Amino acid sequence: MIAHLRGKLIHKQPGQAIVDAGGVGYDVTISVPTFTALPSVGAEASLHIYTVVREDQIALFGFLEREEKRLFERLITVSGVGPKLAITILSGLSSERTVQAIRGQDHAQLVRIPGVGKKLAERLVVELKDKLDDFAVVPAQAAVQGPAVDDVLSALVNLGYQRPAAEKAIEQAITKEKTLAGDFDGLFRGALKVIR
Repeated sequence: MIAHLRGKLIHKQPGQAIVDAGGVGYDVTISVPTFTALPSVGAEASLHIYTVVREDQIALFGFLEREEKRLFERLITVSGVGPKLAITILSGLSSERTVQAIRGQDHAQLVRIPGVGKKLAERLVVELKDKLDDFAVVPAQAAVQGPAVDDVLSALVNLGYQRPAAEKAIEQAITKEKTLAGDFDGLFRGALKVIR
């Protein structure tokens, strides 16, 4: 089994990376946070790999962070969650937020992820809430909320920024200046400065 891959990154797009290791181009399915954190094409990349072997194919799923791979492995133990859906879940919410949502039984947060309906959200909570104790959790104050925050997040995503990167930029802008939390224009400008 392939457990780790290091080589030249020859292609990347949301959901996919191709890494040339020893003259062989490995096609790896990746999450949005991994895509966002990957270096530019031509640079060396190093990925933790989860290998799925089926009769008709060998599929590689890659993660920049070991924590994300561990969470992926927990997600696929849930009935009805295959590797592709697990990647979608990790692309819809950061690893920390996914753990928070499952532990906090926040079904509303989970059903916002494409492909996760009410029943699956309930199943994720029931089957995993007691199995995620070894994952670190972001302090509650980091999850800033409010109408201005939601509008800025929506605007950044519509501009093409990835949701986890946009969330992080908003949090950093509010950390720098607390008054921005209720001010759409100020928060939008502050988040753009951080994300660029």
